[in-house]
Amino acid sequence: MSVEEAAYAEVDGYRVAVERSYDPDTHVWACVLAPDRVRIGMDPLGVETSGTLAQLSFLPLGTPLRRGQSFGGLEAAKFVGPLTSPLTGVLTACNEAVLNNPGLPEVDPYEEGWLVELAPTAMDTELAMLVSGSDIVPWFTQRLADYRLKGVIAQ
Repeated sequence: MSVEEAAYAEVDGYRVAVERSYDPDTHVWACVLAPDRVRIGMDPLGVETSGTLAQLSFLPLGTPLRRGQSFGGLEAAKFVGPLTSPLTGVLTACNEAVLNNPGLPEVDPYEEGWLVELAPTAMDTELAMLVSGSDIVPWFTQRLADYRLKGVIAQ
């Protein structure tokens, strides 16, 4: 399914793309566009818990990345720190639009607000480590409840 045809579920006011895979620890998603091309971005909870995004930066194109390694950084109202890759691969594209307008992931985290693309080198193995398919909505629902219970986000 292409990015333009992506399916979404509504979870307590949040739009969640169900055709992507999610790193449950970092709230970064991966969308397979082709066997050699994966798009990466932040999910709505990752965006909200970071606060208003002020600046994004990315490593140079061609940089090799390992799963869990930083591909860039973000400065936001509630968080300053690294953006970590959910997959191993080589950085092949950066979304210039989000560099010029860091608020795009807040408005549209799945389409206009994507962050980077990479050419994966261990995709089959590493995608299995991410939340996907029928597990997405229950995982997102539980994470949302946990964040509300802890006061990380408002009710």
